[in-house]
Amino acid sequence: MINFLDSSFLAFPFINDALLIHLASQNHRAALLYGLEAAFGSVLGAFVIYGIARGGRLVLGRKQSDFEVSGARRWLAHNDFITILVASLLPPPAPFKVFPLAAGALRIDPRRFVLALLAGRSMRFVLEALVGVKYGSAAEIYFRAHLASVSIVTIALVLVFAVGYRWLVGRAS
Repeated sequence: MINFLDSSFLAFPFINDALLIHLASQNHRAALLYGLEAAFGSVLGAFVIYGIARGGRLVLGRKQSDFEVSGARRWLAHNDFITILVASLLPPPAPFKVFPLAAGALRIDPRRFVLALLAGRSMRFVLEALVGVKYGSAAEIYFRAHLASVSIVTIALVLVFAVGYRWLVGRAS
């Protein structure tokens, strides 16, 4: 529930992460389940924000700006999945809510949006749960000390994979 609220209307920077690590350190057998539950809650909360932005645009009858039509829209049409995936891996207190809002306003495909979020949030929260299992009660201190570096490495790996995939697909066509 806390991840749903954090990804939708309220902000709980570090609290949901620390709680996940704490729960996983207390019950190792349920750690994977805790990580996946956190991911699903986060995806549902972000989808609420996405839906509000997508529906709000329809209700307000707002026209697309030249910027949306030219630059951002074209770029997101080709990179929507990887953009949401990388954003979902960002550590707190990164402004994550901006991405579901932008995705909804720019009418990103909801299935691709959810799949990218599910992949990224699952990776992040399962990794946090595993850190809780491995380091126990010291994991919260470890988490705060190393979150940025682990996140940067993870994002770099995802970007390298995405660029490599695009390069391979481009060569095959």
